[in-house]
Amino acid sequence: GNRIYGLYSIKTITPMESPHKDTPPTVQIVHSGHACNVEEERYSERVYTIREGETLELTCLVTGHPRPQIRWTKTAGSVSDRFQDSSVFNETLNIAKIHRHQGGRYYCKAENGLGSPAIKSIRVDVYYLDEPLVTVHQSIGEAKEQFYYERTVFLRCIANSNPPIRYSWYRGRDVLSQGSDKGVEIYEPFFTQGETKILKLKNLRPKDYANYSCIASVRNVCGLADRRVVFRLTNKTAPASIKLLVEDPIVVNPGQTVSLVCISTGGEPAPSLNWTLSSGSLPQKSLMKDGTLTLPSIASEDAGVYSCVASNNVGNPAKKSTTIIVRALKKGRFWITPDPYHNDDNIQIGREVKISCQVEATPPEELQFSWLKNGRALRSSERMVITQTDPDISPGTTNLDIIDLKFTDFGTYTCVASLRGGGIPEISIDVNISSTTVPPNLTVPRGKSPMAVREGETVELECLVSGKPKPIILWSRADKEAPMPDGSMQMESYDGVLRIVNVSREMSGSYRCQTSQYNGFNVKPREAVIELIVRYPPAVEPVWQEVRQGLGRPVVMNCRVLRAHPSRVLRYEWRLSSRLLHAGTFDSRDDTDYTIRSLAREGYGEYTCDIINEVGPGRCTFLVTGKAYPPEFYYDTYNPLWQNRPRVYGYKLQWTQMNPSAVDRIMAYRLGIRQTGQQRWWEQEIPVEGNIQKGDFEEDPVCMFTQDKKDDFDWTRHSAATRDTKYTPNTGPSGDRSGSKQGFYMYIETSRPRKEGDTARLLSPTFSVAPKNPYSISSPPAYCFSFYYHMYGKHIGTLNAFVKQKGQSTSDAGPVWSLSGNQGDRWRQAKISIHPTASFQVMFEGIRGPGIEGDIAIDDVTLEEGECPDPPSNRMYRACISMVTRP
Repeated sequence: GNRIYGLYSIKTITPMESPHKDTPPTVQIVHSGHACNVEEERYSERVYTIREGETLELTCLVTGHPRPQIRWTKTAGSVSDRFQDSSVFNETLNIAKIHRHQGGRYYCKAENGLGSPAIKSIRVDVYYLDEPLVTVHQSIGEAKEQFYYERTVFLRCIANSNPPIRYSWYRGRDVLSQGSDKGVEIYEPFFTQGETKILKLKNLRPKDYANYSCIASVRNVCGLADRRVVFRLTNKTAPASIKLLVEDPIVVNPGQTVSLVCISTGGEPAPSLNWTLSSGSLPQKSLMKDGTLTLPSIASEDAGVYSCVASNNVGNPAKKSTTIIVRALKKGRFWITPDPYHNDDNIQIGREVKISCQVEATPPEELQFSWLKNGRALRSSERMVITQTDPDISPGTTNLDIIDLKFTDFGTYTCVASLRGGGIPEISIDVNISSTTVPPNLTVPRGKSPMAVREGETVELECLVSGKPKPIILWSRADKEAPMPDGSMQMESYDGVLRIVNVSREMSGSYRCQTSQYNGFNVKPREAVIELIVRYPPAVEPVWQEVRQGLGRPVVMNCRVLRAHPSRVLRYEWRLSSRLLHAGTFDSRDDTDYTIRSLAREGYGEYTCDIINEVGPGRCTFLVTGKAYPPEFYYDTYNPLWQNRPRVYGYKLQWTQMNPSAVDRIMAYRLGIRQTGQQRWWEQEIPVEGNIQKGDFEEDPVCMFTQDKKDDFDWTRHSAATRDTKYTPNTGPSGDRSGSKQGFYMYIETSRPRKEGDTARLLSPTFSVAPKNPYSISSPPAYCFSFYYHMYGKHIGTLNAFVKQKGQSTSDAGPVWSLSGNQGDRWRQAKISIHPTASFQVMFEGIRGPGIEGDIAIDDVTLEEGECPDPPSNRMYRACISMVTRP
């Protein structure tokens, strides 16, 4: 017709289905917004090109009843990769001021519970061109003043862009090109893959001191104008050098203001100075001016290594660093160690007892301790020995050893930690030593183990701790190496209670409570175990399943228990809508069946099976329907075929039908056509005669391949079981590629009347190519073309494989693979990486040899996106032709 641009839909009609009932969704993406270009005629993907900063607008046009729900995502199924600032659940996706990282493949998914969800995608390519940067280097080590004199200098130009940049160099107003000046060389380093262009000045001459311009261009695509940067090269050009006017390290108190001063001591052009922090970004409150970084009211989290970096794009940046240490004292703890020479955890008169005290100090070398007894200073003596533990064994730890404990030694001992630099509050820790100071004990209250709780509730596990002082209690899993509810391997409790909110079934098991040495006795830990039982309703499969079946046929539905607690005393209930069909209890089985012996129209609907324990039900749902699967078009958009008349095009629409034998015979398809900009749909009914067959060498005569009209004879579809081998017994395969005598393959029959040199050609359907850069196919996509061949017989001729691109004749396309002569009685595989730059077909050409024992066969032809793997992959797709694409 006269150039109808529009939408096409295809619908299946079966005997039990009227055209106006519920219909599964279909989807089409249309575009508006500020696109520079939209490549529509792509089989593998559509490409929408847009300039960075413009507005992206894509609309999802859907059909279906009930009205489908629409969701936009940036990957095929991941909910986590939804994108910000966009209407993900609306028909229209709008991204204002699009950024380069927002390029990629966008999917529109529509579903209404009927059939499979409809999904379409479009690739968004964001174009941009940043300001170029020139950096200067020399071929040997850095030198002093005028170090460029009589030396080789490299000027490197680089910019970020999409699409790739074309660079050009100027000296003053003169264009510099390779070969235009013997002292100049221009090249692209191999490893950068065209990302930069380097200007090499060999043995500097006076005229080389000049202004150099680098122009970065993307040929004005998307209106992106060329970018220019100028660098002035003189005999004073030198790399940056700096000096820090600060100490290293700098030790300060919290709350102080710290100024880090960095000055430039050389460099032409004048370098820029910046400060960085090794652990991440600079504190938000920091101020930077003329190389000085000011940190007001410094805190512990501001500590770290600060570096001043000076750069003028000549040589390597200069960098000098200093470390800021912020004084701190925290996490004071103590423990009591009874006499280690007696097998007794109690403190007793006449024996030794040791009190240890620990804090975390920054810087550790400034830490100092003092001891008090009942508020009075305590000095080290023969009977009261004060020591400091080796920092490598236990950092920040002091000990008070009381030798030969006496009654008069009972009292309160205080450990005081401070820093020599001052400015930090001291930490005081009191430890009471008396006749009531006893080691801890742990018990589980009666009735508190095992603890049974429903999933989702809150539970408290409790261990009673006695003793004085009461230590910190540590909780962990006792039955397996698994994290606690907060994600850590161990949780602390000061009252012996572990509170778990929103309990899940994975939390079932044994929990250990145990005393720690901290704030208690340094003795063998006391521990107890509590059992937690989490009850939950049955988990079942399948949760949801669609069952398609023809009238009068049986339907069997099976619902199985995966796990439940309690796992016994389970009962089941089968329902159609709300009507109870069947109920019972489980004995030794863990599944239940429901059978429809002969499906009738009133048997269509939603069947549920509830499997129930005392906590609640788990549900299997089966949607039983007689509707056929929705047909699917081969292509997102359709290539018009010019009819050699002005403004007249034809369209060849092809679609596939999934599992047509699952339901009653498909009678017809209804093709819908709607012209863009109009509301009305035209519909045409296409009747289907007979059963629909699968498309491969097994069940289809030529599997969408066509015989060439200009050859001498045709390829033949055959199997070893049906082929007459009496005439030529010593040629051809004895089975298909899998070894089956019933399987089919394609072969050339070389018996009379065939003559030597006769050709038979077999052509695939046409495949489209989507280049990564729509404006240039400088790096066309790769495909792996593979097939199995069998060439057995003393008169074998030649098998050629061609890739015939759009516009090429058969004679123009040279073979990408060729083999001649007897290869033995076995199937072999060929794999060829191809790089088409336009729509293409693959073609097989068999050439008859000198006699009748020359049959050549092929089977299992595949086409897979990407280079052929090396070594060959075992993962092949069994079909006549399969087009494999990946997002």
